Amino acid sequence: MNEKSQKLGAKRKKKSHDNEPNHQNPPTCSCFCNSNKPHLVSPSSKSEVFPEFTKWHVYVVNGLNDNQTLLVHCNSKEDDLGIQNLSQGANTTWSFRTNFVHSTLFGCYMSKANAHAALKVFWQDIYLFQKCNWKNCIYIAKDDGVYIKDFPNDCDVFAKKWEDGRR
Repeated sequence: MNEKSQKLGAKRKKKSHDNEPNHQNPPTCSCFCNSNKPHLVSPSSKSEVFPEFTKWHVYVVNGLNDNQTLLVHCNSKEDDLGIQNLSQGANTTWSFRTNFVHSTLFGCYMSKANAHAALKVFWQDIYLFQKCNWKNCIYIAKDDGVYIKDFPNDCDVFAKKWEDGRR
């Protein structure tokens, strides 16, 4: 490894430790979980310490009742994933690796009959990485809003309430 690579690696390691949350009082799940375990988990692989090595997968699932269709339009600065209409129980998914400067951001607009929501579905955040189990971010559109699957606590966490009307 050359000197420049070693310095970059040292900076990356320092950065990840500087941004670590307070481990003495970790937040607990704010949903109805099967357990009240803390959200924080220790990274067990190199990809968890350096998330740019991780291949991420984002899923948007239509969990609406009464056979409702969910319109989904997701994009990042670089990629527009198009508009999709998901029938009840269907999902859309895409995979990617984060960029080198850790600025990868995906957002989705979702709408159902007379309601819509727009939210970020992927960004550089240690709590998001942990909820997603360091690889799979799963968003579920339900009748009262959009939820994210919290893998360590085995529950769905409320992420965004539906707003009235369509845009």
